[in-house]
Amino acid sequence: MAANPAGTAARILRAARARGQTMLTEHEGKRVLGAYGVPVSRERLVTTLAEARAAAARIGYPVVLKGCSPTEAHKTEKGLIAVGLDSQAALSAAFRDMKARAGASFDGGWLVQEMVKGSREVMIGMTRDPVFGPSVAFGLGGIFTEILQDVVFRIAPLTKRDALAMLAGIRAAKILAEVRGMPAADRDALAASLVAVGRIALDFPEIAEIDINPLILRGRKAVAVDALMVLSEEGA
Repeated sequence: MAANPAGTAARILRAARARGQTMLTEHEGKRVLGAYGVPVSRERLVTTLAEARAAAARIGYPVVLKGCSPTEAHKTEKGLIAVGLDSQAALSAAFRDMKARAGASFDGGWLVQEMVKGSREVMIGMTRDPVFGPSVAFGLGGIFTEILQDVVFRIAPLTKRDALAMLAGIRAAKILAEVRGMPAADRDALAASLVAVGRIALDFPEIAEIDINPLILRGRKAVAVDALMVLSEEGA
């Protein structure tokens, strides 16, 4: 966690607003989360293939390559994500293909990210109720979020006790336990991430929506590998 998480996040938000953004890029969103202590994937934002190669060498193969733009919320549908790139040749081919697919109008950079491996995925989100204020969500992540809709909600601010109750409140709560040789999830760490998202929502009313999906359980620890933060029109 940053020494002054609100100050770090405020600088990121001010810069985004100054550029006319209506949402943060994935990289900006993860910087906000990281400032508040939410574990995020190791990654570097690059603009050229040479920078991408250098970033991958520093992070270590395999890597993920993503388009990173303040106007592209759905990277998969646009073909702006490639996973499991296990060599410089694979990264180079993916970079060239993705850049051609994005086209000359693409207004972002490229994110070279560590490949986080795990067989369990969860999500954390935040939306604002017009009456009750910011509501934090926890549930199954990845493709199962919309299919199964196994999600629970609490109004911010959250205590650790609130957050732990949320973890136990989904129908598939057993996914966090020791199962099939996989260790039990670190519930205290997950609870801390839920509390942190509630704190971000209260600190910054101009953030209308947060979607951290998925958080991949790598052993006991959950790592956020994607993040979306939508800004409200009122804060513009």
